[in-house]
Amino acid sequence: MSTADVAEKTAGAGAGAGQPLAAARAWIRLLRSELALVFLRRRNIALLAVLAAVPVLLGVVLKVSPGGGGGGGSGNGPAFLSQVTGNGVFLAFLALVVESTLILPLAVAVISGDAIAGEAGRGTLRYLLTVPAGRTRLLAVKFTAIVAFCAGACLLVAAIGVVVGAILFPVGPVTLLSGDAVPLADGLLRLLFVALYLAAAMAALGAIGLAISTLTEHTVGAMAAILVIAVASQVADSVSQIAVIHPYLPTHFWLSFDAILRVPVAWPDLLHGLLSFAVYAVIFRLVAWARFTTADVTS
Repeated sequence: MSTADVAEKTAGAGAGAGQPLAAARAWIRLLRSELALVFLRRRNIALLAVLAAVPVLLGVVLKVSPGGGGGGGSGNGPAFLSQVTGNGVFLAFLALVVESTLILPLAVAVISGDAIAGEAGRGTLRYLLTVPAGRTRLLAVKFTAIVAFCAGACLLVAAIGVVVGAILFPVGPVTLLSGDAVPLADGLLRLLFVALYLAAAMAALGAIGLAISTLTEHTVGAMAAILVIAVASQVADSVSQIAVIHPYLPTHFWLSFDAILRVPVAWPDLLHGLLSFAVYAVIFRLVAWARFTTADVTS
């Protein structure tokens, strides 16, 4: 982070503490600076490029594989795999499923792990917190930027998947998991909701990452811890012997977006997932706030 970035953030954190309108403008300036840092940093641009490359790679592999130009595939593999060659829209669904296992959690781990630990490690955190009541506002801005990145990443994957799928395969009415066929516009709308649902799941992981980021100055350690939690949760969720704890794992409802791909929509499954994400987000934001507002950052 440059000196100018620190100066802008400090100005945004400290301006207008006594006036609501000025305080709102200061919050917006701080958020704008944070969003620019998150989306324009070269490392994060590289992460987004990797996320965008996955649906391209999947589409090319399916296209050149035996039977790839046909309309049905072998019928083996993930639920969407055999449907991609018949309807390119399913490439977006497949890409979201594939990336949710590791690549999306890795990207979220990088962003959230760097949120506070990165500032502390670079020595810029103390300057951001030289103004009164700056910690709560800074933490809120950091989490907002994490949520924005999660939404942007999932929407990017979905959009690239649709474009590449339309280029490589036929596109038409979408046959849902329930067997019902819906118009293309309806299918694309459901894809949007799937991407937003997965973004909410990643935001909950980002809240865990933000809490971990307040515990250390070592960015790499924070990132590794977040990724380990995500992977360990997915592994534990596949062990039937501990099925009793599965609903409480942070990743258990990640793929419950299949409720959107049915007629009628399986609302209970969907709402359980969203409630789980909200609970994790609230709990770990409170943990982050409790830690961050009492931590000594002057040393």
